[in-house]
Order: sequence, then structure tokens, then C-alpha cells
Amino acid sequence: MKNNIRKLRKIYNLTQQILADKTNVSRQTIFTIENDKYDPSLKLALKIAKLLKKPIEDIFILNDD
Repeated sequence: MKNNIRKLRKIYNLTQQILADKTNVSRQTIFTIENDKYDPSLKLALKIAKLLKKPIEDIFILNDD
């Protein structure tokens, strides 16, 4: 799954650490999600979407593999 977290995070001037703190995960988790190494749980994806003020489908893009 691809995502736009890095781009949106920069628009809102959030570091990986700030986003991690606000979603109760580690900075490494945000890093791995941003780099398409880890797909977040639905609960975490919804938290990220709410924090970034975007619909979840604007943040996460499903690969049609």
C-alpha cells in the first residue's frame, strides 16, 4: 500500500516524532509506514487520517498487485 503521509506531514509542518507521539506509536513505525515497509492497522490509519484532516483514501492508496 502506498501513502501520502510524508507529503501531508510536511504540509502541516509535523515531524515523524510529532506524528508518532500524537498517534501513540514509535517514530520508527511512522518511518516504516512512510517508506511502504509496513501497512498500519485500520485503527492507526484512521488516527493518522483524522490528525492530517484528510479522508483515509486520500492518504492510503491500495496497490492493485
